Amino acid sequence: MYSEKGDHSIHVCFSPLSWPIFRQENALVVITDIFRASTSICAAFHNQVKAIIPVETISESEDYKRKGYICAGERDGKTLACADFGNSPYNFLDPALKGKTIVMNTTNGTRAIKMTGAGNNEVIIGAFINLDAVVKHALNNNRNVIVFCAGWKDRFSMEDSLFAGALVATLIERGAGKFHTICDSAIASAELWSNAKNDLQGFIEKAAHRHRLKKLGLDDVIPYCLELNTTSVIPVYQNERLVSLQ
Repeated sequence: MYSEKGDHSIHVCFSPLSWPIFRQENALVVITDIFRASTSICAAFHNQVKAIIPVETISESEDYKRKGYICAGERDGKTLACADFGNSPYNFLDPALKGKTIVMNTTNGTRAIKMTGAGNNEVIIGAFINLDAVVKHALNNNRNVIVFCAGWKDRFSMEDSLFAGALVATLIERGAGKFHTICDSAIASAELWSNAKNDLQGFIEKAAHRHRLKKLGLDDVIPYCLELNTTSVIPVYQNERLVSLQ
């Protein structure tokens, strides 16, 4: 996996705390928060929502709610009092949301998105359900790639790192020498993916957040979050909101 040859580099940032170290200019930044924000965002655009406005604080969600916006939000898996619904991908597949703009506030994912706003990077959302679309976009993008794992409260996250590994391994494999990596976190995530890919559902039983969701009765979405390539949408962060990449 280690290689110094290739036009474009791949790095993996395991935690928002490390983002200042990994950040660079003119890169393709792929933000992932598998359980559940990035999967929910991809599901929403698959359902043809118009836009998603990511926010960090509960007071921001409350302000948008007073202005009449549809609000989705959670903290530690629990739906915010001011929100219309929580952070399950199933919430975002409601046909009534087609063409709507939704304000979204989550424990980890929306914070990571907001951190990437400045600069000239292209920031997109990646999940297992749109993995192939992200790969194809990266192969055609001619930029270095940084996979930014939202993690869990600044900590390493198994499920986000597995997605990162899937993306790294697939880009190296399909890139035919276009990509290289000398990044240990990219190499480690690819090795993690290699160990997990033949039984992803079984492997994820080792993940702490899988058990947090189980205790909250929110683990019904895990099989959906681990499905590969069920949508070709690519959400992109532009002008402080997410829209579907055209």
